[in-house]
Amino acid sequence: MARKTTCIAVHAALTTILLVATSVISDDATPIPADKSQVNSWFQNNVKSFAARKGTLDPALVKAEEAPKVITVSKTGSGNFKTISDAVNSIPAGNTRRVIVRIGGGQFNEKITVPRTKPFVTFYGSPSSMPTLTYSGNAARYGTVDSATLIVFSDYFTAANIIIVNSSPRPDPRQKGGQALALRIAGDKAALYNCKIKGFQDTVCDDKGNHFFKDCYVEGSVDFIFGSGKSLYLNTELHVLGDGGITVITAQGRQSASENTGFSFVHCRVTGTGDDTYLGRAWMSRPSVVFAYTTMSSVVNAAGWSDNFHPERDSTVYFGEYKNSGPGSSLSKRAKYGKRLGDIEAKKFLSLVYIKGSSWLLPPPSM
Repeated sequence: MARKTTCIAVHAALTTILLVATSVISDDATPIPADKSQVNSWFQNNVKSFAARKGTLDPALVKAEEAPKVITVSKTGSGNFKTISDAVNSIPAGNTRRVIVRIGGGQFNEKITVPRTKPFVTFYGSPSSMPTLTYSGNAARYGTVDSATLIVFSDYFTAANIIIVNSSPRPDPRQKGGQALALRIAGDKAALYNCKIKGFQDTVCDDKGNHFFKDCYVEGSVDFIFGSGKSLYLNTELHVLGDGGITVITAQGRQSASENTGFSFVHCRVTGTGDDTYLGRAWMSRPSVVFAYTTMSSVVNAAGWSDNFHPERDSTVYFGEYKNSGPGSSLSKRAKYGKRLGDIEAKKFLSLVYIKGSSWLLPPPSM
């Protein structure tokens, strides 16, 4: 299999040889509880409203949240815009206020980019009529990371109740260019709530920056969460589309011990089809991926992790597991370089401090 170089470089096709918070206001943040039934109350107690958080948030974010603007998108023409792209284009470069793009139900066949010059953007859909953002773009046409249906370069992005899909067909491993992203998120301090993100290979490019996913659903086949973000996935379903071949959930892109990046999955669910799914592979030399309190179905390969045919990386990867459950969680046959975390070692992955949430994380919008 060809080697990735960075998340902003072409992501190589899988070849047939692959066997392969209180609002958080201090470093002693309250850990995510082990009891899943307590997670929502923990979140409500730790991520309070903007009014209760103003003294702890980034000054630019405080300014943005004090004067929010709502614009609407409707396919029927009853909103301010008929397309999401037009709504984004209406936001001025250098934007300094929260702009909530309220998106009506239905399917929007668009390729959407939120530029770096337009921070503080929220995409909001009704939880009872979630809009679908869909596009059929692949690596052969756009390059891997630019194939995404939704690309977010800006900081302080939020999405709630949105479905994001790349409708390209499942890649043929014998042909190049079939990778097709649904979402690329390359801005800092982004949060996604109750979003469904669907594709096959490379569904989510969790590119760079601090990110938070809660109550989401991510579907894919190979490396369907990849990149060099520092991200916490909470109560999120990871649905594997197996087809009798090997599937891989994560390809985290950390390359040196000095890089503060990684993926933490807490109270998640690994579901799907097949029985040969790796939790992660050593795409780069020092990936950092942890699964905690996660329910794993029998889709998970007994070894759990792949060194991607680079045995020299066995000593540099950080693949950790902590108090998971389900038939796929057994550690008896795990790869020797996987870590069985203890309470102290796991602690740093079980808090909003992991993504520096005290300065920027707010509850999902309610409209």
